Amino acid sequence: MTGKAKPKKHTAKEIAAKVDAATTNRGGGKAGLADRSGIDKGGHAKFECPLCKATAPDMKSMQIHHDAKHPKLPFEEEKIVNLHASRVAESSKPKPGVRGSLKK
Repeated sequence: MTGKAKPKKHTAKEIAAKVDAATTNRGGGKAGLADRSGIDKGGHAKFECPLCKATAPDMKSMQIHHDAKHPKLPFEEEKIVNLHASRVAESSKPKPGVRGSLKK
């Protein structure tokens, strides 16, 4: 009946997963706000709806958005605004989803 009160130790796999989760940029919070909004060319928001200014990462997502939010209007692919074509990327800024952290 020995060993019931002993705490379980963490495995190396579990510790590595925690370190990975803590040091990988997932694009959330204040750090990922510019990435999500499409302010920089490296952001995920590539396309913008001309009707409501909502953003989407690809044309398929924009079509799904248009069918859901603007069902009475026909979907015209040529009117969709490409945010990456109108902005120039700065090489000094980090890209989205870059592995690593400032806190180590």
